[in-house]
Amino acid sequence: MPLYQTLKALNSARSSYKGNALGVVPTMGALHQGHLSLIKKAKHNNEVVWVTIFVNPTQFDKKDDLDKYPNSLAEDVAAIHEISPDINIFAPTASDMYPKGLLAITQTFDGLDKSMEGADRPGHFDGVITIIAKLFKTLQPHRAYFGEKDFQQLQLIKKWAKEQQIPTSIVPCPIVREANGLALSSRNAQLAPKQREEAGFIYEAMLHCKNNCLDKADVYSTIKQAFEVHPNFDLYYVLCAEEDSLKEVKELATANKPRLFVAASIAGVRLIDNIALK
Repeated sequence: MPLYQTLKALNSARSSYKGNALGVVPTMGALHQGHLSLIKKAKHNNEVVWVTIFVNPTQFDKKDDLDKYPNSLAEDVAAIHEISPDINIFAPTASDMYPKGLLAITQTFDGLDKSMEGADRPGHFDGVITIIAKLFKTLQPHRAYFGEKDFQQLQLIKKWAKEQQIPTSIVPCPIVREANGLALSSRNAQLAPKQREEAGFIYEAMLHCKNNCLDKADVYSTIKQAFEVHPNFDLYYVLCAEEDSLKEVKELATANKPRLFVAASIAGVRLIDNIALK
């Protein structure tokens, strides 16, 4: 399987492809079935596929969070190989991606970054777009695949690509869940089995809100009450927002494409989820 660990090697390999069907799946490794579903979709839709594995330091606002992030390159390579042995993997070092030091470029997102993850994690999205810009500049992909679990990130990347006139199609992919409904995340591996099983209540409460067509006030109270029943979990935020603007809706009944967003943690492990309400 082609594994490249320097930009020089990547550039050399990328220059050999002259077609118009190159797909990329940017990841931070610790691959799970959610990542693999993106890779499978990219493989189905493109002649050439690149998977990038890089834990990007500039999108972490807390060093201990970065230090705890799982690293499993050998296992990740094996999982990708199971899909197809000809998928290209790029797994660089931080010094290769940031030769002048760990500096993120400040971005403007017209307010898309001011709520939720952007409010809780200052500078997070500057780091995300900085590394995506570096990867896109080098790989020049025709399509790039991102999961809807990180929905705010997806919307910011779509906006950035449009404003910068990046000729890459941003392909959103649905959330993949564990049997209990917990959204798959690399961070789930940091949970004890009992915590991981209990965390299914988050999706259960969100699904209850959707299935019962609750109004906004009832959605907020339902989610908060669910966390009161599970006191080991800390609720960071709950928000009903319009998908495109990410602004809080006034009334769910008349909202355009409303979505419910929740972020929480247990034992210092951050969990985020979202669900379309219509």
